[in-house]
Amino acid sequence: MTVFSVTGLEHPVVQAPMGGGASTPALAAAVSGAGGLGFLAAGYKTPDAVREDIRTVREATRAPFGVALFVPPADPVADPAAVARYAGSLRGEAERYGVTPGEPRHDDDGWKAKLELLLAERVAVVSFTFGCPEPDVLRDLRSAGVATWVTVTTPAEAVAAQQAGADALVVQGIEAGGHRGSFDDAAPGEIGLLALLQLVGAAVDLPLIATGGLATGRAVAAVLVAGAAAAQLGTAFMRTPEAATSAPHRRALAGDAPTALTRAFSGRTARGVVNRFLVEHGPGAPSAYPDVHHVTAPLRAAARERDDPDGINLWAGQAYPLAAEAGAADLVRTLAAEAREALRAGAQR
Repeated sequence: MTVFSVTGLEHPVVQAPMGGGASTPALAAAVSGAGGLGFLAAGYKTPDAVREDIRTVREATRAPFGVALFVPPADPVADPAAVARYAGSLRGEAERYGVTPGEPRHDDDGWKAKLELLLAERVAVVSFTFGCPEPDVLRDLRSAGVATWVTVTTPAEAVAAQQAGADALVVQGIEAGGHRGSFDDAAPGEIGLLALLQLVGAAVDLPLIATGGLATGRAVAAVLVAGAAAAQLGTAFMRTPEAATSAPHRRALAGDAPTALTRAFSGRTARGVVNRFLVEHGPGAPSAYPDVHHVTAPLRAAARERDDPDGINLWAGQAYPLAAEAGAADLVRTLAAEAREALRAGAQR
């Protein structure tokens, strides 16, 4: 059965799935409808909510789109005592926002139910992050006509994903905003995107989708020259009207504060704009996902309701100041046009 190939896109632009945040059916539909590849983020949603999102995108466009899943974490959590200590350290935040921290849970985000849903729905692509599924998972999806992408942050992860049967790899550089897609959070990949593309390209023979710190057409051109079949952008789409980016997060993306890697918000390494919560709680945050995510969720929700950017995760890639306010479809077309012009100019030089 023929499955979707990234090389068949009109424009080599993929909208990154952003779990628990900016991703919406409207954003995915706009990107796919403009000739790129839009993505829904299934993370933190119920299977019924994911099914409804898929239905909404299909009502808006006949173009292919993808859905992203979190690979379940190892069981059990490495150090429950560390999680308890961290939760206790957040008492001041709880008093600040007038809420109680959440209870730590080591769940799998509805993994089996969501896999069954996507097998039934047969979307064009299912991408995975936080690890590589077992080979039978990838095989079953491919048999259903679904292409499978696995996010990698090291050459070793890329080799493992190819051996498991992935159709393509999302190569995530250290510049990327949001969570690191590393298989093991205790040893996350820390390689810049251009270097990583070259290393992964030498290690495997699969289509590569480059992601991390990409915000302009010139950056898209650069990764295409470096061996990618397409560029995946996340932060660049967070300022579009179709995205569900919160008001305080949008304001932060219009600034120029530095970014940093932290486990403060979720217990998994992620890059965001530096704010008070990150500075005060980052050093003590354990590697314990999704346990810490559940602990901080009520605090983050309360800070968002108060329009307080210092109490929420401001995920952003290193090039986020270059993200512009524009409609998602226009952004896809602009990125593609700028990339083609950059490639022409480079060839002339």
